[in-house]
Amino acid sequence: MPPTPPAPAPPALKTRLADTMRGVALDTRPLQHPVFRRLLMGQSAAYVGTMVTDVTIPVQVYGLSRSSLFVGLTGVAGLVPLVVFGLYGGAVADRFDRRTLYLASACLTWVVTLALLFQAVADMRSVPLILGLVAVQAGAFAVSSAARGAIIPRIVPAPLVPAANTLYFTAGTIGQVAGPLVAGVLISLPDGYSWAYGADAVLFSLLLCSALRLPSVKPIDEGAAPTGGLRSVLDGLRFIAGAPVLWMSFAVDIAAMTLAMPTALFPQAAQTRFGGGVGLLYSAIAIGSVAAGLFSGWIGRVRRQGRALALAVVAWATAVALAGTVHQLLPAVALLAAAGAADLVSAVYRQTILQTYAPDALRGRLQGVFTVVVAGGPRLGDLRAGAMASSTGLGLAWTGSALLCVVVVIAGALLVRPFWYYDVAAALPASSPP
Repeated sequence: MPPTPPAPAPPALKTRLADTMRGVALDTRPLQHPVFRRLLMGQSAAYVGTMVTDVTIPVQVYGLSRSSLFVGLTGVAGLVPLVVFGLYGGAVADRFDRRTLYLASACLTWVVTLALLFQAVADMRSVPLILGLVAVQAGAFAVSSAARGAIIPRIVPAPLVPAANTLYFTAGTIGQVAGPLVAGVLISLPDGYSWAYGADAVLFSLLLCSALRLPSVKPIDEGAAPTGGLRSVLDGLRFIAGAPVLWMSFAVDIAAMTLAMPTALFPQAAQTRFGGGVGLLYSAIAIGSVAAGLFSGWIGRVRRQGRALALAVVAWATAVALAGTVHQLLPAVALLAAAGAADLVSAVYRQTILQTYAPDALRGRLQGVFTVVVAGGPRLGDLRAGAMASSTGLGLAWTGSALLCVVVVIAGALLVRPFWYYDVAAALPASSPP
């Protein structure tokens, strides 16, 4: 007799399985909003190009200087403009049309990419010139990031803000995977630096096209718009100082990036420890972030986001510390990928806490502070890692500092109780646009 076919699954079981998959898989509901969809598509292309340049610059600088300290200085070069224009750009975003500000700063970023392309084609071989262009690009990036972060809560409903941020960070991490791999191929070609910067210029032009199609995004309460200048910046800083949830979310990110960011060590590690694989090292963190993003449906359901942020940072630093103890490329890549998964989770929680806690009238300024912290922290981390590697060696610069990050974050999160018990669900209704 032929075998009896298995009975079909009951409809209730199928429904439960479908609900489970929706709860685990990436939440794509924000893509139903055309403005957000266009913005995400343009930014996704730019992420790839930006990462090509972000890998090419330290590789070019290391090739010219043969020093991890100079590689670390590429991060420091952009720190002051990042701080100044991140803070002031956020204040401007609370006063003027955020779409106009985003487009103007993105255009400046594109011009700097063209300048990097020119110096490579002309074979100028000037580290100071590269550092100067990095500084200008950092200032433009700070303004565009502050404007873009203030735009997102205006173009999707408040309950979808965590999902929108997850889509953004997932797209960014896909770029962080593809960009270094593309950079590794292009850099290996004759005149490889020129090919790499040229690819960034082409991809970034897609972001400009998407920015041109954005609608006007003016402050909601124009009567409460800041007058600009130092006073408006200080108003935003005072708001943060009185909100332990916000300043602690910034503090744990600073600890994560300054104490446990190993990227400035990748050129040296690839050459002296692993015998190559610099592109794979730069991609590893992002590979883990992409994997986490694809199964991130649960992130939006977590309510104690302060606690979850702290634990994600601890997981990040622990995985980075372990990666610094191995001497084979693939195990190091696997551990860095685990760190990247934790980093994606922490990034979503940081951004969501800020966007749901801040009123629209302050959102640009607080997003500017967020940009300074998120982008400035890795630059300080590059300097710290490069200086430590030059004086104490690769192992302590990589693993020892990451373990210190674990201790600092656990102690801080437990001491700041409003942050530890913060419930983002309670903040969402108040953050909905009128």
